[in-house]
Amino acid sequence: MKTLSTLLASAALMAAAHLPAHAFCGFYAGKADANLFNEASQVVMVRDGKRTVLSMLNDYKGPLSEFALVVPTPTTLQKGQVRVAEKLTFERLDAYSSPRLAEYHDNDPCQVNLNWGDDARRIYPMAMAMADRRSAAAAPSASENVRNKALGVTVEAQYTLEEYDIVSLSATQSDGLETWLTENGYKIPKGASAALKPYINQGMKFFVAKVNLKEQLKTGYTTLRPLQFAFESEKFMLPMRLGMLNAPPDKPQDLIVYMLSKEGRVESSNYRTVKLPANMNLPFFVKPKFQDFYKDMFNSEAKKENHRVVFTEYFWDMAWCDPCAANPLSPEELRKAGVFWLDGNADDSFSVMTAPPGASMKRIMPRPPGGGWGGGGQPVVLTRMHVRYTANTFPEDLMFTQTKDRQNWQTRYVVQQPYDSSVAQCSAKVGAMDCEAMCKPRVAQVLSAPTWEGQKQIYKDKDPIALQRDCVAACVVSKQNGIAAASRYYQTDLPTRLSTEKQTLAKLTGWKMSDIDAMPDARKFLGGDSYVAPTNNSGNSSENGTGSSLPPARPWWEQLFNSSKSAP
Repeated sequence: MKTLSTLLASAALMAAAHLPAHAFCGFYAGKADANLFNEASQVVMVRDGKRTVLSMLNDYKGPLSEFALVVPTPTTLQKGQVRVAEKLTFERLDAYSSPRLAEYHDNDPCQVNLNWGDDARRIYPMAMAMADRRSAAAAPSASENVRNKALGVTVEAQYTLEEYDIVSLSATQSDGLETWLTENGYKIPKGASAALKPYINQGMKFFVAKVNLKEQLKTGYTTLRPLQFAFESEKFMLPMRLGMLNAPPDKPQDLIVYMLSKEGRVESSNYRTVKLPANMNLPFFVKPKFQDFYKDMFNSEAKKENHRVVFTEYFWDMAWCDPCAANPLSPEELRKAGVFWLDGNADDSFSVMTAPPGASMKRIMPRPPGGGWGGGGQPVVLTRMHVRYTANTFPEDLMFTQTKDRQNWQTRYVVQQPYDSSVAQCSAKVGAMDCEAMCKPRVAQVLSAPTWEGQKQIYKDKDPIALQRDCVAACVVSKQNGIAAASRYYQTDLPTRLSTEKQTLAKLTGWKMSDIDAMPDARKFLGGDSYVAPTNNSGNSSENGTGSSLPPARPWWEQLFNSSKSAP
């Protein structure tokens, strides 16, 4: 029997603090500086049928005065289809789905299990059975329209949404779109025209957002808030190639996708999707270094796969978790994330999300707590995917498919804390146990225990002195067994387990065994502790009460050198 507690390993820390530059779904275009790097990116996608709600978070740290974002979209995003989301949504999804470390604790191996007399003291069978029943932006001028047409660019929509000025564009030529962005004050990254061309050929639109400084000051926020889009499209995809323009050409980028779906696990349909090594035991002393472990383990796995796969980090039914790194999202939090089918009418809910401001909409009544999903469960499953890639290894945008797989899975690792004692301490503890005193109440209970049909009458008509002698003899054997169990644990079982766990750690991370052995507490339990005989009830190490001798205590030098023979 072992007890369990859960340690949290926030992927926000691992993603933002430890991982390299992250990719984004679009590229940044800044008037003052084209060498802007997108350091961290997280995306929330909600998908059911042809409907998608996409939320994007970034940690852009450049001047807000000249920030702009360009993202390919399947359709023109009109006012009402875009809203400013909450960063808290990403933080909650991250905390809930983070790779985690579970911690177990070994019980004391030094157990004296005195069972003498138990068969006479058992509860009558029937008694045992009974006990078990228990505002808008300015429109383009006429001259601007003429110029736009000459460049093959059409402004499909233009509006202000809180701190963002938004333009939705269509284009017929990549050079023209690049020229339009440049003429409108955006110094875009090199190679933008070539990167834009595939999207134009597919007939996709372009969402362009920049910061309205006047409106941004009103918000009181010092960082950019996430943007959320709702649209319908046959394409279940995430545009990511444009984000490569903001990263060094040979440096891998990272993207974390939180996919909320209705039926089952989501995976990539155009890249191989694999699960990370998980549910493995690690040495107990790696606990303070878990984030370092996960960073290096992920680095190692990504290199093994040549940055060509999509890693699944988590898949779970959002009604529960085990172990829980954080509580599942509430219905209200899921709605803010974009989940539109919670209230039982996905059509009306999605219409509300995509309706222009001021439109008259049917009122949707939220379901009562626990209403209609089998005892309060949410009809939502979360797939967390982590992609590390370069421009060469991921030449296509991410395409997805929803599977029927509902088997919960997580990147979970286990540390099993050894019981902090020794054979010598066990021997001292066991030696202090008084078998005579332990046996007196047992003998009394045996003699007064009620009898019933079928009970073994092994104690009937026996002399109390003989029963006391039999119990003491059993107690001495139990004490010997307790010390023997502690000896096995500290000298064999624990060192063998730690050796295996160290090898697993080295294999997963690429760490050298010498570096692992140099970690704090790595050599704490090496198996050199030796058998020490318990003392008898008088305090002397001698007879065990049945005529046989206990193994003698070994000299200190044998314990030190772990030798069975003394030097000549």
